[in-house]
Amino acid sequence: MKLNIQLDPFQNFLVSLERAELKSQSIGLENHNAMTLSTVKDNKPSSRNVLFRGLVRGGFSFHTHYRGRKGSQILENNNVSAHFYWPYLDHQISIIGQAHKLTTQESDLYFSKRHRLSQIGAWASEQSQILNSREEFMNRLQFFENKFKDDQIIPRPPEWGGFHIIPTEIEFWFDSPARLHERYVYSRENEQSEWNRFMRYP
Repeated sequence: MKLNIQLDPFQNFLVSLERAELKSQSIGLENHNAMTLSTVKDNKPSSRNVLFRGLVRGGFSFHTHYRGRKGSQILENNNVSAHFYWPYLDHQISIIGQAHKLTTQESDLYFSKRHRLSQIGAWASEQSQILNSREEFMNRLQFFENKFKDDQIIPRPPEWGGFHIIPTEIEFWFDSPARLHERYVYSRENEQSEWNRFMRYP
């Protein structure tokens, strides 16, 4: 058994994340906190990698442009899934739940910690919209660099901010020889419900 299913799922997640961070550092890999986020619009799924930015009020947080592809899809249909895969640990975690906006204060706090160029990039990028050329984007980047050149603090763009995924299911998957995997599942009806704990066949 590779997981204590009696523990809170968030405790088990944080243990897994710490193991992934330590292992990735030892082998020179980055972005151990990358997670594949899947959204749905008009019954058509869409997936991309985003960076997990911590547990916030019982949810898995990340940040994006609210009018970009994923942001606008979430605001239309907040049922999402997220997936962590660490091949160097033979371990995966799958999450199903609903995404909700973080508070203005929470988004402001995270934005204030970003690299300055990333902050400027958030202003310059009209995320997921049609871009006629790379030059067009670089010109926008230069425009906002000039705009904020004398500002010590760059404000957060109003259409940029965070979400957190409140899970209704979390599955911990561990590889085993001959594909006899171990799968431990936590499931609940909503955030107020108690977790049901069980295993799934490989």
